[in-house]
Amino acid sequence: MRTHTIALIFSFIVLTKSDQKCRERDLGIEGRSIVCVCNSEYCDTITRDPPAASSYVAYTTTRAGKRFEKSNGRIQAFSRLQKELNNRNEENENEGPFWTRTTLVLNQNNRYQTIHGFGGSVTDAAAYNWNKLSDRTKSYFISSYFAEDGLEYNLIRTPIGGADFSTHPYTYNEYPWNDAALTNFTFTYEDLFLKIPMIKYIQRVSKQEVKVMASTWSPPVWMKTNEHITGFSQLKPEFYQSFADYHVKFMELYEKAEIDIWAITTTNEPINGIVPFVTFNSLGWFPAEMGQWVGKNLGPTIRNSRFNKTLIFAVDDQRYLLHFYLSGMENADSDSIKYIDGIAVHYYGNFAPATIFDDLQSRYNKILLATEACEGPMPWDIMRVKLGSWERAHRYTKNIIEDLNHHVTGWIDWNLCLDERGGPNWADNFVDAPIMVFPERDEFIKQPMFYAMGHFSKFIPRGSQRISVTYPFLEFGRIDNVAFRTPLGNIVLVLHNSNTFKMDVRINVDAIRHIKIKVEAESIVTLEINTSLF
Repeated sequence: MRTHTIALIFSFIVLTKSDQKCRERDLGIEGRSIVCVCNSEYCDTITRDPPAASSYVAYTTTRAGKRFEKSNGRIQAFSRLQKELNNRNEENENEGPFWTRTTLVLNQNNRYQTIHGFGGSVTDAAAYNWNKLSDRTKSYFISSYFAEDGLEYNLIRTPIGGADFSTHPYTYNEYPWNDAALTNFTFTYEDLFLKIPMIKYIQRVSKQEVKVMASTWSPPVWMKTNEHITGFSQLKPEFYQSFADYHVKFMELYEKAEIDIWAITTTNEPINGIVPFVTFNSLGWFPAEMGQWVGKNLGPTIRNSRFNKTLIFAVDDQRYLLHFYLSGMENADSDSIKYIDGIAVHYYGNFAPATIFDDLQSRYNKILLATEACEGPMPWDIMRVKLGSWERAHRYTKNIIEDLNHHVTGWIDWNLCLDERGGPNWADNFVDAPIMVFPERDEFIKQPMFYAMGHFSKFIPRGSQRISVTYPFLEFGRIDNVAFRTPLGNIVLVLHNSNTFKMDVRINVDAIRHIKIKVEAESIVTLEINTSLF
């Protein structure tokens, strides 16, 4: 009894860490959730509380307004007789219909992919907005995403040159024209005063390595068949090698700023230079041409450079295009598949089933990584920015869980922040973001999407390995879930209740022990479970 009391006291002490609570703002719009306001004087924080042996810590975010609310409990163990009696009592006490309760069975012996991380993108727009804040508010912003009392992001994606989320279209080495040797490849204003300062600040704040991925939207227009920043275009064959060198030149440039590039992609959304309606920076690739370029130019160039450890991710486009591109690349040049380390996928084509990833994993055995996501980008999105939207957080959560359950090793969001319009964006391609910046008030607000991201990034560290979660036979209730074993040996389980009613969830940790929790309606819950007995 004394040991149990000490354990409870210890748990209480741990759970009273001085987290700063969300400073709520009710937007006064029907159907919206609250947002959390940060400024130079205050910003909410969240610390991870390590669970004691045979216990768990749960973190809950709800549509109703909870943000990482902490609770804790102990893993229950029963003898067979006690277990049977308890089950009968549960059945008698639980008056809810069968679809409001479920059982999840964890199996640590069934292990799958290892996690690379979670993060967001340092675009010109994100850095431009961040740079408008006061020094103190800028510090709170970076800490919110990357510090130990923030979401602990550990991945960044950044454009090579400009993207649509820039104040104007630009590339490197625009002049002299047809400069195949790239003699004028140098820093831009956006590198020196926007992206690099933001990335360096992030590196100082983070206690872990923040890996940087880079993607090209468009090369210099003289390399392209239409000689324009956007529109139907491909790479001129005479500049295949120059475009491969373009990536090495970029890595050399950022090396001077002491920023190592962990990975590159084979061009952002290659379909955008093929379809007729995209109006922002793009370069079109047909699968065969991409395969030839990767197999004969990009792959050998990177592997024979001093950046030969840099990973190459192919496609960097929607789910439904992955097989189309990879099979076309393989048929055109089989070496192209040998040179790629991973496959990059975007969020916007999720009407295609996630089982695509299973097929790709089986066929190619490459790293699968989600590299871009945002809400509000589609022509039918009447509202590009929808402050306080729980539905957008719900879609993020559902997609991340689905991706992770199908071999994806990490998830990178798009802009770290945007302004109230969803920009700046030179092509007027405005979208939403987890954080919106209001420089005139020297404040930023954290949307529900921010907390949705944190339920994964904060508690599933790099090196965690997915384990299986199953339902018992004839179990009818369902709840979205994904589980991992962390490098510390704990289990992290993320639950997403998209229903308008609460769910009673029993988690069978092993053959004789379980946890019982109530998952609130329209909520996200992350549990960290210490299964050790002592």
